[in-house]
Amino acid sequence: MKLHTATRAAVAALFIAACQLAFAHAYPTHQVPSAGATVTAAQKNVAIDFDDALEPAFSSITVTDAQGKAVTSGKAMVDASNKKHMSVELNPLTPGVYTVAWVAVAADGHRTQGHYTFTVK
Repeated sequence: MKLHTATRAAVAALFIAACQLAFAHAYPTHQVPSAGATVTAAQKNVAIDFDDALEPAFSSITVTDAQGKAVTSGKAMVDASNKKHMSVELNPLTPGVYTVAWVAVAADGHRTQGHYTFTVK
């Protein structure tokens, strides 16, 4: 009977560890501009908040126009006082559709990525 209890405890511990690993990736919680948004040409940056701290050396945001040309005016930066916030400055924008592509490497090394579009009117 003791072996059975020990086995159940070991399985439970493995299950808990697996659940924690499943949540170790950084996913966006808020984006400015948001996916599908229409903004004015005065938009100066793209900012994304994540649900986990980021590793600055490996995380990035790129923004391209409809022709695939980069419109960022520098490298994306992870906020030193809030490691869950990353942003990138933009060059002046003209009307059109822009694609934001992001890579988020959580502090524990897990990598996620995604993309979305916004429109400048």
